[in-house]
Amino acid sequence: MSTPHDIDITVEDERWETAIPDLESLVIRAVEAGLAAAPESPDGPVEVSVMLTDDATVQELNRTWRNKDKPTNVLSFPAAPQPRHAGAALPLGDVVLAYETLVRESAEQSKPLQNHLAHLLVHGTLHCLGQDHENGEAEAEAMEALEVAALATLGIPDPYA
Repeated sequence: MSTPHDIDITVEDERWETAIPDLESLVIRAVEAGLAAAPESPDGPVEVSVMLTDDATVQELNRTWRNKDKPTNVLSFPAAPQPRHAGAALPLGDVVLAYETLVRESAEQSKPLQNHLAHLLVHGTLHCLGQDHENGEAEAEAMEALEVAALATLGIPDPYA
């Protein structure tokens, strides 16, 4: 699949590949949808790294970087602001997802795993673009609206409905 953006995908847990048909295409489409929905998406190509891993790895990252010793569904690590260089993609950051947590949540919420994965990829991409849901209800609602709009472009229903 051709894209103007550089979306690097690392699959550390092979269960992702057996659980999600056409995994790479879904990841690319979801990140692209998040980029397109964001009001402050930069002009020109960007680089986003996505790591599909397990709870243990996410727990270690969460403990190291957020002082929270537990797994979570998605972690986002926005890149530090940098100048754009002609012809080079602008690094936006890294999005890391935990397999077991996403499988459990999708079952608890009666949502297809691929839809939940797409939602959290959009969510993580928006975080890399500066969106936040932890700074008050207005920001949370604005971010949710962007997520819903992005997911609609993928044919995925409102995850908050």
